[in-house]
Amino acid sequence: MPHRQLPRLRDATPLLQLRRPVFNPVARRLSAALTIEDLRRIAKRRTPKAAFDYTDGAADEELTLARAREAFRDIEFHPTILRDVATVDTSVDVLGGRAALPFGIAPTGFTRLMHTDGETAGARVAAEAGIPFSLSTLGTRSIEEIHAINPQGRNWFQLYMWKDRERSAELLQRALAAGFDTLLVTVDVPVAGARLRDTRNGMSIPPMLTARTVLDAIPRPRWWFDLLTTEPLSFASLDRWSGTVASYVQSTFDPSVTFEDLAWINRHWPNKLVVKGVQTLEDAKALVNLGVDGIVLSNHGGRQLDRAPVPFHLLPQVARELGTDTEILLDSGIMSGADIVAAVALGARFALIGRAYLYGLMAGGEAGVRRTVEILSGQITRTMQLLGVTSLSELTPQHVTQLQRMRLRQ
Repeated sequence: MPHRQLPRLRDATPLLQLRRPVFNPVARRLSAALTIEDLRRIAKRRTPKAAFDYTDGAADEELTLARAREAFRDIEFHPTILRDVATVDTSVDVLGGRAALPFGIAPTGFTRLMHTDGETAGARVAAEAGIPFSLSTLGTRSIEEIHAINPQGRNWFQLYMWKDRERSAELLQRALAAGFDTLLVTVDVPVAGARLRDTRNGMSIPPMLTARTVLDAIPRPRWWFDLLTTEPLSFASLDRWSGTVASYVQSTFDPSVTFEDLAWINRHWPNKLVVKGVQTLEDAKALVNLGVDGIVLSNHGGRQLDRAPVPFHLLPQVARELGTDTEILLDSGIMSGADIVAAVALGARFALIGRAYLYGLMAGGEAGVRRTVEILSGQITRTMQLLGVTSLSELTPQHVTQLQRMRLRQ
């Protein structure tokens, strides 16, 4: 029988340390978010359904998005032991410059619809973190505004080819004049994918006030207050658009773009040229033969062709064939720093985060984006330490096995 005694205050005091209260509600909810999925849950509570679903959703049955995330979950790491990992270097050279982390912020459209901070938040946090920020053709801050926010940092511009080539050329010249060092040409949107959530929600730009949206706004008054009391949404590509996202894509984007059009782009863009939306080894080889500086293995986050290839599954083969000839970037399905480490180990030079960034933005504006970067950075560092590596260059395919749920039917 243990000897018992009455509790003494001096013995209990060390056990009763109270956590200092956090009075700022944004800081309080963000500090409780330990993963990107935590930020996603906060974002869903705080953002109207149409805006949240525009970010969270994908095409048709959303199988491509589910498979992309599943692919990252279906990996096995192989750590080495008894390595000195007290200090870890997470920086990497990518497309002619240094990045403090092996990921950057992907180009996203209609970003101020998610939160009024919009691209301003992304550009500021990217500058602080020492990582690239990508502005979309459908961005809600102008090229010049992003340069003013992040004048010394690395800004990339993402181009959708328009039917009006003169306007496309004008955008390229503006980006060049503003010091953008890399152009991401997105090639997987000849037409808009069937984003059924958007159709069912009546998603339009600007949002339409219907009975449904009014009811949805009741528990989210701050979002609507911010939308209605700040400047109207405007875009890098045009001043105003009234209609659905799909109708804008169909009326403006050029479905006739071919490999020959890259030569036209190259004549107008002297800096780094990267093609985003590569989904086969054959296309990757063709682009390398054309002399592009990099490729992004991407299925547009599952937002275009449902049942498209999973970029993470395609990565090892492309890296083996082309890894010494071009820089390979990757997006689609990334939800943790461990996902990024696995991609680097299998041959990716760099990753781009889209939804993860937007979940943070919706959860808490600029502070939420900062929390996204903190979470991913911490996960990257910890994963590297547990694998026994001190730099990204030490990661190899031997550190990762891709487990497989679906096998090719013979």
